[in-house]
Amino acid sequence: MTTFAAPFSIPQEAELAREVPAGRRRRISPEAGHALEILGHAIEYLADEYTYDRRRLKANDPQVEAMQLLMACNRAIYFACPVVPTLEDRLRAFARRLQAFIR
Repeated sequence: MTTFAAPFSIPQEAELAREVPAGRRRRISPEAGHALEILGHAIEYLADEYTYDRRRLKANDPQVEAMQLLMACNRAIYFACPVVPTLEDRLRAFARRLQAFIR
């Protein structure tokens, strides 16, 4: 993949998904939701155009690189959204606060 000098850094996926169990919900702000929607449409447009042109998929194709860049941005925005605590997490935090209050 060609090096891209973006005005922002795109963290590695493993760094973004640190220790969050699969299936956990995230609290997506309206701004993040709008960005995810726009990126999704852009990725879909490029993929449709690529398929319409019936080109063979090549890793060094600039259009494929553009899709990969947009997908990386999409993941970065999604993983930057906070994970919604489960009921168990909230009860555990409440119990810790209660214990600290009692002491």
